[in-house]
Amino acid sequence: MTAEHVIAKPVVAAVAAHAASGVAGVVRLEPGVAGLVGSVARTARQRFKGLEPVPTEGVRVRVEGRVWVEVDVVTSAVDQAVAVARAVQRAVAAAVTEATGLPVAAVAVFVLDIELS
Repeated sequence: MTAEHVIAKPVVAAVAAHAASGVAGVVRLEPGVAGLVGSVARTARQRFKGLEPVPTEGVRVRVEGRVWVEVDVVTSAVDQAVAVARAVQRAVAAAVTEATGLPVAAVAVFVLDIELS
């Protein structure tokens, strides 16, 4: 059995969300419309199974031997959005590999908004 069969996508997404949230300059993760629909469905499934929903809003994961991660963030206006996005890429790739042992093919970061306050 390979690691991709053992590690569920919501687990990888939770690791990625936690890593991204911890990066300086990230105000919050923010799902787009598709992310909101997926989040509602995922939360409903987890609650139905009696599980505490894992915070994965704003993160999408594809696992096919390697991992592809997409993260939607809101950054602070105090920090450069590009620098924050690069730091999120590094943090997410390192955290996912360390926590799961799966190689990360790519981390795409989408800056959806820049918060002025």
